[in-house]
Amino acid sequence: MGRVQGKVALVTGGASGIGLSAASLMAREGAKVVIADYNVDAAKEAADIIKSQGGEAVGLFLDASQEDSIKEAVDYTVAEYKTLSVLFNNVGVTNLQKDLDVVHIDLDEWDRLMIVNTKSVLLGSRFAIPHMIEAGGGSIINTASMAAFAGDSVRSAYGASKAAVVNLTRYIAEQYGKDKIRCNAVAPGLILTPAAEKNMPAAVLDIFGKFNALPYHGEADDIGYTVLFLASDESKFITGQTIQVEGGHYMSNPSIVDFNQYMAQARS
Repeated sequence: MGRVQGKVALVTGGASGIGLSAASLMAREGAKVVIADYNVDAAKEAADIIKSQGGEAVGLFLDASQEDSIKEAVDYTVAEYKTLSVLFNNVGVTNLQKDLDVVHIDLDEWDRLMIVNTKSVLLGSRFAIPHMIEAGGGSIINTASMAAFAGDSVRSAYGASKAAVVNLTRYIAEQYGKDKIRCNAVAPGLILTPAAEKNMPAAVLDIFGKFNALPYHGEADDIGYTVLFLASDESKFITGQTIQVEGGHYMSNPSIVDFNQYMAQARS
C-alpha cells in the first residue's frame, strides 16, 4: 500500500477498461484521482465505487476533441486538490468501418483520430506541465498501442496517431526532464477489456492467442499496474520510454507459428 501516497492523478478516459483499472489501482495505493470521461455518469459512478472502498476520487466530463474541455479538466484537478502529480493521457478511439487502407480511408476520420488520439495528449500535457513544474515535478503517462510498431491492412489513422504518441512522449521527456517531469508511454496489445470481450468474436481471440508467446490474453489490470509503476517513484529514473505490454505477440518472427506447425506435421 501507499505506492503513490499523496499524489494527485488525472486520468482521461478513466470510466472503463484500462483507464478505470489505472484510476482504481492508483486510488488504492494512496493517490487522489480525477476520472475524466465523455461518459460522465460512468465517471461519477467509478469515483463513487472508489470512495466506497476508502479511496479519494471524483468524476467529471471530458471531451478529448475539445481544447477547452481538456484545460477545464486540468484546472478542475488543481482547484480541487491544489496540485497535479500524475497525468494519464488515456483517451483513444478507433473505427474499423472508416479507418481503412490509405486509398479508401475516410479523411474526416483521419482528422478525428489525430485530434482525439494525439492532439489530446499534446493538450493534456501542455496544460498539466506548468502545474507540475510548480509542484516540483510529475509523471505523464500516455497510452500508445502496439499498432504504432507494426503495419496492418486497416486502421491506418489509428496506427499513425499512436506512432505519433510514442515520439511525442520522447519529446516531452526531453523538453521537461530538467524540471523533474517524466514522460513515458504504455503500448498495449490485445487487452480483454469489457468492450473487447463484448465485441470480439471468439475466432478472432483465438487468432490473437495463436501468436501470443504467453498462453493467455492481457487484462486491463496488466496495463493498470504498468501505469501505477510509471506513476510511482519506483520508476523515477525512467523517462521517454514506451513499455510494450502485449504478451510477446509481436516479438517473434511472424512465420514461427506456421513453421512450427509444418515441422510438427513433418515429424508425424
